[in-house]
Amino acid sequence: MITFLSGGTGTPKLLRGMRELLDERDITVVVNTAEDTWLSGNHLSPDIDTVMYLFAGILDTNRWWGIRNDSYITHDLLARLGIEEYIAVGDQDRAVHAARGEMLRSGMRLTEITRTLCHTLDIRATVLPMTDSVVTTYVRTPRGEIHFQEYWVKHRGEVAIDGVVRRFEEPPAATDEVIKAIEESDAVVIGPSNPVTSISPILECTGVREALRRQHVIAVSPFIGDAPISGPAAALMQAFGKEPSSAGTYGLYEDFVDVFIQDTRDPVELEGALRQDTLMVNRGKSLDLAKSILTLVYGC
Repeated sequence: MITFLSGGTGTPKLLRGMRELLDERDITVVVNTAEDTWLSGNHLSPDIDTVMYLFAGILDTNRWWGIRNDSYITHDLLARLGIEEYIAVGDQDRAVHAARGEMLRSGMRLTEITRTLCHTLDIRATVLPMTDSVVTTYVRTPRGEIHFQEYWVKHRGEVAIDGVVRRFEEPPAATDEVIKAIEESDAVVIGPSNPVTSISPILECTGVREALRRQHVIAVSPFIGDAPISGPAAALMQAFGKEPSSAGTYGLYEDFVDVFIQDTRDPVELEGALRQDTLMVNRGKSLDLAKSILTLVYGC
């Protein structure tokens, strides 16, 4: 079994290739939940949903979020009724959010809820929230703190930021399921997800770094030079007090990572790093990188 640490875009692109090479029952994905939010009474867990929809074969891989060919009747009618949602949620996607919200209100753990949703969607891989407690990423702007989703979706990442803050009532702890998955894996793989808003929240959960230090860990950089492969990683790394580069990413992982992979075009030199084509612009590129990583894990 291989365990992956995932956000909503970079690691899922790698999983696209992995699921063609591995029995999905041998894949566990620990997913960031610090971008979760409530919208119109429903609970969005965008990174979990992206991973679930990928394994269910229904993910819109043009956008890497939402359900392929979904309709937006409810969203459009809400707008006519004066309810402006800054996230355009499709009707089938909304049904998942509504179900999750109802289950949360009934007292179920997010881990149990995710297991239930995966069973309903006929998903054979194991998808685990990083924690069952609530932790949220905010960014600090000149006008105050705003939720990461508001920064990235509503404002398209065009707001100046000078800090990244995690808010919670009690420090988040990894679930027993997460620690067990890490400990029982043949290896742990961190795909090229955003180091600040996707991976660091997982690493900040009590018990995760300690478990990773006892494992064989492979990490893929999301940077080529100072430019992220996708998303607002550069601005967020700077706001997080880290260099926006592969070197800065390695600095976040160096206490537990065994193999660090950079893109072949990355001008940043890191001693001991492995060079691969990490631009997974299509299925074939995802498959190639997945094959290379499996060779590192299993030697064949």
